Amino acid sequence: MTPLQSIVAAGTKLWLDSVDPDEIARNRAFGATGATSNPIIIADLLKTGRFDADIQALAAKGHDDEAIAWAMTDKLVSDAQTVFEPVWAETKGNDGWVSFELDPLLEDPARKLSAADKAAQYVALGKKWAAGRTNRMIKVPATDGGLLCLEELVAAGVCVNVTLIFSERQYLAAQQACWRGIQRLADKSKVKTVYSIFVSRLDVYTEKAVPDLSAAAQGQVGIVNAKRIWKLNRDFWAGKGLPLQQEMIFASTGTKKKEDAAWKYVEAFAGSDIETNPPATNAAVQASGRTFTAHVSELPPKAVLDEIDAKVDMQKLEEVLMAEGIAKFADPHKALLQLIASKRG
Repeated sequence: MTPLQSIVAAGTKLWLDSVDPDEIARNRAFGATGATSNPIIIADLLKTGRFDADIQALAAKGHDDEAIAWAMTDKLVSDAQTVFEPVWAETKGNDGWVSFELDPLLEDPARKLSAADKAAQYVALGKKWAAGRTNRMIKVPATDGGLLCLEELVAAGVCVNVTLIFSERQYLAAQQACWRGIQRLADKSKVKTVYSIFVSRLDVYTEKAVPDLSAAAQGQVGIVNAKRIWKLNRDFWAGKGLPLQQEMIFASTGTKKKEDAAWKYVEAFAGSDIETNPPATNAAVQASGRTFTAHVSELPPKAVLDEIDAKVDMQKLEEVLMAEGIAKFADPHKALLQLIASKRG
């Protein structure tokens, strides 16, 4: 059994944080059963030049840069869906999904859109990009507009991946909105909602913003926060009688500090729900030779938890990381459009 196979054997669904066709093939062989995408992933793929012929063909048909960006996103996500569709069919929709992220420019502060305006556009775009796609999940950020659209999207039968979650507040708002949408569905057998909790970014934040955390607590905040929310999620959905699991995605699982083992976060969450690991993280895990077992329900000692609760202002953490997250959300899409414009030339 390989290291990644041991993570799957422990109870984790392994989704790749990429829609690179080569990485999809490689990680499918490792045991990956789904994937996610975002504008950075799409831009990085198009930068390689491997898809220039597709871009030129779309340009020749008269498509503008925006239309090309979405056509290429649709193509890359669709190709990944084809690889994972047998998993989706075999699990009756409980696994085998590929996430498609909606227009990040809706969150661009320069646009000054109200939450209601953003929500209305998210609903329209979500329905458009989900229509006729079997194993495609629509990715919506846990911003004011994103949270506001969830009930309507889910009630329309769209399966969603709520991303950019940093705090319990965001998770609970997303959970309740999705649950309201589910309750409006006549047929609840096909509904799947997942909640992407970001991990490593919290530890990057506390290194700078909470430098007086002890050595035992520093670098544990992302893990503690995600595991607590994982338990809230598990407990909430346990009695709802839904045939498909409504799960947490442990996202941002690549380590940011050189001294941290590449599998620090991967190992911490092994045993349940879903991990979306970057290709480089999966490669490092595979090369480790380790056997991983379930650790998702384990928390640090009470003294560490008490210290984190006393010293880390989660409201401030959410505000800072959301501001950074929205910039990281919109800027890559602008860069993607610039890249397409340059390739068109």
